[in-house]
Amino acid sequence: MSSTAIPYEKDGYTLYSNRLCPYAQRALRAFKAAGVPHKVVEIDLNNKPAWYAQVNPQLKVPALRTPDGTILIESLVVAEYVAEEFPSAGLLPSSALERAQLRLFIEIFSSRFNPFIYRILGTSDADEQKKHTETLLSGIRAASKELQEQWERPSGQGGPFWANGRFGFAEIALVSLVNLLTVVDHYRGVKVPETQDYAAFNRWRDAFTKDSLFTEFNPSQDVLFSAYKKFVVDN
Repeated sequence: MSSTAIPYEKDGYTLYSNRLCPYAQRALRAFKAAGVPHKVVEIDLNNKPAWYAQVNPQLKVPALRTPDGTILIESLVVAEYVAEEFPSAGLLPSSALERAQLRLFIEIFSSRFNPFIYRILGTSDADEQKKHTETLLSGIRAASKELQEQWERPSGQGGPFWANGRFGFAEIALVSLVNLLTVVDHYRGVKVPETQDYAAFNRWRDAFTKDSLFTEFNPSQDVLFSAYKKFVVDN
């Protein structure tokens, strides 16, 4: 681990990040979507600098240093801070009810999606893989149902994004996690079915993967697959 002075942007925003981390990508996309100038300090997650413990004692990314020197950690906290600090970007809905519905949608991925990506990769037992895949697909069906219901609300505008016909906070929070489906497809052959139960999810996924806010921060598949090889347990 290297030792040096903590790098930061004086009187500006400094984001400590790693482009391969799906959580750090939330913060990168939030700043880009809000159009806020900021300095990015790339943290090597395999060789974290000694000074980084002073920024975030948990040694995770992202971490944000605000212009007054306050440090914020946790990806959704950082992304939501950006959205709320710069409301003119319109990343969060103004309605408390719509914000609650958005958070419920995000929660599906926190509890019924992301953990099972890693569990599918982390076992070589076929029965365990099948069980975790069924749970993952159940979560995707729930997300698809929520998307369809949201698109019937005025703010949903019929899709294909969560709200207002554009890449917004739901996408900022979730697209890097959803992109991990390419990893479980590559290593385990898990695919999202092309049936009605998944139709809204597949439409949403197809739309956001073509958006520049996704492509700008999305690593190549070769790089992504290589990075996630360490989570794969083989026979």
